Amino acid sequence: MISATAYDRHVEQLFELLHRVTSALRAAGIEYRVIGGVAVFLHVAERDPLAARVTRDIDLAVDRADMEAIRNAAGVDLLVDSTARSARSAVHLVMVREKVRPDYPEPVPDFSPAVETSEGVLLAPVADLVRMKLTSYRLKDRVHIQDLDAAGLLTLVIEAALPELQRHRLLEIRATT
Repeated sequence: MISATAYDRHVEQLFELLHRVTSALRAAGIEYRVIGGVAVFLHVAERDPLAARVTRDIDLAVDRADMEAIRNAAGVDLLVDSTARSARSAVHLVMVREKVRPDYPEPVPDFSPAVETSEGVLLAPVADLVRMKLTSYRLKDRVHIQDLDAAGLLTLVIEAALPELQRHRLLEIRATT
């Protein structure tokens, strides 16, 4: 039987892992931003806690130049939770200023001023998340855009700064909701 306890346990484990990883990076003086579904969750939860959707893994934007320092900061256990059953619950590193996939129209944005949670976790700002989500444009990315938009986080300033392809994709998403 599935229970709310299973969901709560997943969320608790995900955020414990998030805090372990970000604490290690912060202690080593390594710049990072939480991106992906966790960042969307935290931004949306700030506005509308009941509208926030949880994700399976943690995505972090880091600078490739810091990879050696990241390895030295925490060793193997930093990037893969040793209690996890699969890489889906791992911490995925995405490099700033690089394309995640060669066919993506844009690289991951460079570090913008972070949004800091009350626990000291550094999130990518909504504008950067929107650019990344509209660049990758998978189904889960489109759902994340819908969540950010429904929470009122997609402002006219963010929209106006989008390149043409991403503005078009945003219009497509809005047309399907």
